[in-house]
Amino acid sequence: MPSLDIHNPGMPDLQFVLFVSALCTAELETCNASSALRATMFDRCWALTHTEAPPTDSKARVLDLREGTELTLEACLSTIRSLLTDAGIHTLIWDHPVSEPTRESTPAAKPLIDRLGQLYPEPPDIVDPEGPLSAG
Repeated sequence: MPSLDIHNPGMPDLQFVLFVSALCTAELETCNASSALRATMFDRCWALTHTEAPPTDSKARVLDLREGTELTLEACLSTIRSLLTDAGIHTLIWDHPVSEPTRESTPAAKPLIDRLGQLYPEPPDIVDPEGPLSAG
């Protein structure tokens, strides 16, 4: 199962905050952070960037930090880490099957997709390995 160390995620802070907020709204069935905790994390980060209440429609629950500042990002990062740490979670672990695309590619992207299909005609054998990776 995928996992993410909340103190050493191996990604920039902005990517980490957006990634965790996406996990919070993904309606995951298998995650070591409860759905209530994930909702709280999202709602508190939302409150740092908006004056209105968080949306109730799951499709509208998207954290947009483009208008935020470095201080906003630090506040979201601190909020996420402190809520998870308080819950005794130092590594987020979840499972989510690969999803089908939600929309078609734009017509402008079609030529590039076709060229990539010619370069790499066969799909990869394994997209996401099911078991733990072996060290080797």
